[in-house]
Amino acid sequence: MTVEELKTQIKRLNSKAGQMKMDLHDLAEGLPTNYQQLMDAASETYEIYRQLDELKQQLKKLEQAK
Repeated sequence: MTVEELKTQIKRLNSKAGQMKMDLHDLAEGLPTNYQQLMDAASETYEIYRQLDELKQQLKKLEQAK
């Protein structure tokens, strides 16, 4: 994957991660209503941020290799 492709993917994931964070926040504020959705939302949010961190590390390595 090229530096530009990584940057594009990171940008997309950042947008999605921000929305997921807001959704999780809204869900948490509404507790105990819809508490059944909390674990799924938290898990999905964790996963997107994990992927984002991994891509950022890859980008850093590629940029340092130049």
